[in-house]
Amino acid sequence: MSWTIDSAHSEVNFTARHMMISNVRGRFEKFTGNVDFDENYPEFTTVDVQIEAASISTRDAQRDGHLRSPDFLDAEKYPFLTFKSKRVDLIDKQHAKLVGDLTIRNLTRQVTLEVEFSGMSKNPWGNTNAGFTASTKISRKDWNLNWNVALETGGWLVGDEIKIDLELEIIQQAEMVPA
Repeated sequence: MSWTIDSAHSEVNFTARHMMISNVRGRFEKFTGNVDFDENYPEFTTVDVQIEAASISTRDAQRDGHLRSPDFLDAEKYPFLTFKSKRVDLIDKQHAKLVGDLTIRNLTRQVTLEVEFSGMSKNPWGNTNAGFTASTKISRKDWNLNWNVALETGGWLVGDEIKIDLELEIIQQAEMVPA
């Protein structure tokens, strides 16, 4: 069954270490995606997501500009980050590992998302919605996001590990009936 991501009720968030002493959180404001999901056969789920690189937001305009620059995402040259699933490894009825290809700056690496199915519900307009929470950790250096500054006290300005957290609500699309 075909579903689309309800971006008004979904989030793509990330966390990175700053100066080795605190976490900076951010999000991508614009993203779209399609999901093929059948509650009875979740192992056959497919996910295809496009995230607008320029929509990055950390609540600091100067930092956001730097993250959009060639030092990091190079949003002008590479306008989208993408995720395309390859398989689903079921753990139980509410949990799975979603394995897929994450592309950043035209480099593709396999990642595994820990996914929790939150359930399904009919909304007041008669549509069926489903909810998921997912998370993973990546090394930004795997995508050649290497920019950094050494600190006087030792360590680095920006941590290598990036935690990605997703809250997704998807809306089932009406089935097309052949004429």
